[in-house]
Amino acid sequence: MSPTVQAIHTVSELAQAVRWLLEDRFPNIWVQGEVSNLSRPSSGHLYFSLKDPKAQIRCALFQNRAGLCRDGLRNGQCVLIRGRVSLYEPRGDFQIIVEYFEEAGLGALRQAYDELRLRLAQEGLFALERKRPLPRFPQRIGVVTSPSGAALRDVLATLRRRFPSLPVRLYPVPVQGEGAGIRIAQAIRRASERQDCDILLLVRGGGSLEDLWAFNEESVARAIFDCAIPVVTGIGHETDVTIADFAADQRAATPTAAAALASPDRLEWLQQIRLLDERLARALRHRLETQRQRLSELVRRLDRLHPRQHLRDRAQRLDELDQRLLAATRQRLQTAARSLHMLSGHLQALSPFATLDRGYAIVRRHADREILRRADEANVGDTLDILLGEGCLDCAVQAISALDSIR
Repeated sequence: MSPTVQAIHTVSELAQAVRWLLEDRFPNIWVQGEVSNLSRPSSGHLYFSLKDPKAQIRCALFQNRAGLCRDGLRNGQCVLIRGRVSLYEPRGDFQIIVEYFEEAGLGALRQAYDELRLRLAQEGLFALERKRPLPRFPQRIGVVTSPSGAALRDVLATLRRRFPSLPVRLYPVPVQGEGAGIRIAQAIRRASERQDCDILLLVRGGGSLEDLWAFNEESVARAIFDCAIPVVTGIGHETDVTIADFAADQRAATPTAAAALASPDRLEWLQQIRLLDERLARALRHRLETQRQRLSELVRRLDRLHPRQHLRDRAQRLDELDQRLLAATRQRLQTAARSLHMLSGHLQALSPFATLDRGYAIVRRHADREILRRADEANVGDTLDILLGEGCLDCAVQAISALDSIR
């Protein structure tokens, strides 16, 4: 029987359908096996086979993920990979797109790591609200690490470069091997009790998951959580994240980065200080100029309000009034003098002495000095004083005559 038209598929349609089916069915799978047929083309991708005694599967580790594999793959290596099942359509090859791999035997450690991280996170050991800020100017930095490791040298070199005068206290511990986690936890607790440092650095160089396992132990995480000093971790490389990193107040990618994070940069602060000094100088100059202007204004106001100024004003006013008084007095005197002269003329005209100057005389009795107005007021023999315009005559009355007889 011939197939119907609808039942006929092209090769590419079938390959694509199988690919979709595989990717939907196995989106995230772990597979363990031995590496073989490893190929490293110039693209940076890695291609290899993963095999066991009975079968093998093609694998592809693309460049964006291959960079995470520091130690790299090698033929004959037993590894545990995580990825998704797919189909390379141009050749119809069934393959695994690898997302992550580690040496076989680390799966139990990875499971223990994930379980501990989840449990401690639920207890609140990693809560962001409990993480403390780092002091900007620590007086001393403590370092928990191996005294012979490269991590300590990196830390000291960084601190010498950034802030040479910053003291460092070392808490020497083993950073891998049996009992290392307990020793690290004890050193952290000892630093917490002494509190002779402002920041505690927990650092170690790179290594495998097994090498870094001491920093994944619960005792270390709880010692960090209980520490009275802010803790900065710089363990391994950027891609290494340990339980200690989650518990720390801040995590740095490397020991060098941890030292830089914990220490002030001397050159940066000197530059900042110079800028602040310039700003302060400008502000002081502006403030002094403002205060100088204000002082000048206050001096002018003080001069205007000072009693001396009032005295000068009053003295000037007094001089002005004195001049006005003197002028008014002179005017009054001149007016009075004119008036006196006028009155004197009127008086002179009315004065009996003026009448005497015209030839008239005043007669008065010598005895009682009474002025006589009629002749019959005198008696013969009386002594009379006759006042003339100039001089006076003493006369005696010899005879008394009537006015008519004289005419």
